Amino acid sequence: MNIVITGSIAFDYLMTFPGHFQDHILPDQIDRISLSFLVDRLTRFPGGVAANIAYTLALLGEKPKVMAPVGFDYSEHAAWLAERGVDTSLLKTIPELFTASFFVSTDLANAQIASFYPGAMERANNLSFRQLETKPDLAIISPNEPAAMTNYSAECAELGIDYFYDPSQQIVRLSAEDLVQGTSQAKALFSNDYEFGLITNKTGEDLESMLESVEFIVITRGDLGIDLITKQGTARIPAVPPERIVDPTGVGDSFRGGFLKGYAHALPLERCAEMGAVAAAFCLESEGPQTHTFEWSSFLERYREHFDDQGALDAIDAS
Repeated sequence: MNIVITGSIAFDYLMTFPGHFQDHILPDQIDRISLSFLVDRLTRFPGGVAANIAYTLALLGEKPKVMAPVGFDYSEHAAWLAERGVDTSLLKTIPELFTASFFVSTDLANAQIASFYPGAMERANNLSFRQLETKPDLAIISPNEPAAMTNYSAECAELGIDYFYDPSQQIVRLSAEDLVQGTSQAKALFSNDYEFGLITNKTGEDLESMLESVEFIVITRGDLGIDLITKQGTARIPAVPPERIVDPTGVGDSFRGGFLKGYAHALPLERCAEMGAVAAAFCLESEGPQTHTFEWSSFLERYREHFDDQGALDAIDAS
């Protein structure tokens, strides 16, 4: 399957706070909040939603294309991604700008406080599906420069390109009208449970009205698992317990990569969600969103420790 992933490409600056953020928030003074946290550690990793999804999908043997702008400081990592199977031919370098940067602090409860500097991502609207020589089988519209996300959904609808809509971190920046457009024309909507509440609150739509247009909705709920919602009902897919919890950054992106692997091979949606759960566990056990590694054999073994695919995954070529 020819998959084009749009969204952020960034460097992640990850920090750890040896306490709980909630202990330092005064509810009666929330309108004057002013906090500074002394963190234990700072590490820098390549990240960004589009690159994270593509990385896990490439680990699983696919060759996804990433369509996104990057800064002058990204060339070395672009080559690194290409070596791992990601098609970087649609990356556009903006020589006068830094690559986008994500700054996040994580506390002992895995709660996170983050800031995002868009950098080269501000030019995402200069890229277009109309410029592609070959129409993709599927597009992913994930968090990006807001106008670009809205234009991409309109282009996909116009060009007849199926797409998954994943607004997540940009829900607060997108208008209600943009969210309705992106959702109503999509094949599927992906979000976590908190983000889904934001979408319904902002648009006034509910599950029933969304399912009039999308084929399915995927809502991740952390260690409570995944809700896979179709017109036929809701299936709850359990989370795969990690062997250890190292870093939650990029876990949702890894889930999407695993889901897409199953979807690319026309597996039932429940199998796709189960594959996503396995990929998410691998990511949660590593520091940074693009450091986990596995072979197809180890992925399949772990999958079958928790799920019964009835032999469906045997037909997948992940070489």
